[in-house]
Amino acid sequence: MEAQKKCLECERPVFGRADKKFCSDGCRNAYNNKNKAAATNYIRNVNNLLAKNRRILLAFNPSGRAKKYRDQLLKKGFDFESFTHIYTTKNGDQYRFCYEQGYKDIGNDFYLIVTRDASELSLIIPFEKIHINKYERYPRKSHSRLLSR
Repeated sequence: MEAQKKCLECERPVFGRADKKFCSDGCRNAYNNKNKAAATNYIRNVNNLLAKNRRILLAFNPSGRAKKYRDQLLKKGFDFESFTHIYTTKNGDQYRFCYEQGYKDIGNDFYLIVTRDASELSLIIPFEKIHINKYERYPRKSHSRLLSR
């Protein structure tokens, strides 16, 4: 006679199909939420940081092109180490982007803030191409020429 299977979450007896692992949908959800919490929190934190940077750039750049002092960005909480990708122009200038909002150091602690049209952007940026220095658990990939021109 086979031993009674137990729920992976609450260890109560499981009845039904032979491959059933949980006694209820609530236990299945609780078990999966616990197991995925760390990855979900990491992704949520990265997305929040990138979205905050984008909002700051957007607020300083209503016309699509602006020049701002570094301290102005820092006062709003901008993180210069967090961006989605780097775009390299034909003449070698590098712009760091938070989605469609980009910035470039133009010297003397000033930054040029630009906006790229959504039609120019690659809509899907693979997760491994996102550059976040604060979270070094994942390896960085090459950042040059990530977007199609």
